[in-house]
Amino acid sequence: MKITNFNPMLLTPKADDVIKLFEELGFEKTHSPTVDTGKSMVTSTRMKDPNGFSIDIAGVDSLPQDFPIIRMNVDDFDEAFEFLSSKGFTHKGGAKVVETKTNKSAMMTAPSGFAFDLCQHIKED
Repeated sequence: MKITNFNPMLLTPKADDVIKLFEELGFEKTHSPTVDTGKSMVTSTRMKDPNGFSIDIAGVDSLPQDFPIIRMNVDDFDEAFEFLSSKGFTHKGGAKVVETKTNKSAMMTAPSGFAFDLCQHIKED
């Protein structure tokens, strides 16, 4: 398994306000895909600043407050999922992994409480 990207991600019920704050800090939107998680539609806005720092802001209306996690993109989702599971991480989404034609992801929570948004981007042929 190779990690291809690693950065903070903020799950928030107030995505527009948080995006505006990061724009004022010098970050710019690079893309904003919307995915169906099976429970709700979630738009995740990727932002970068001039120094190359990145953050993802995910609008999750059902959350009562902001929830910071770490986004970890990998080249082999299944291998990473198995590795994290062997270390005691659990998938809070139950048995459903979010899959689209360009993405496979799951939120994996460590025994100590921190969480990864484990993600593999799938390139279209």
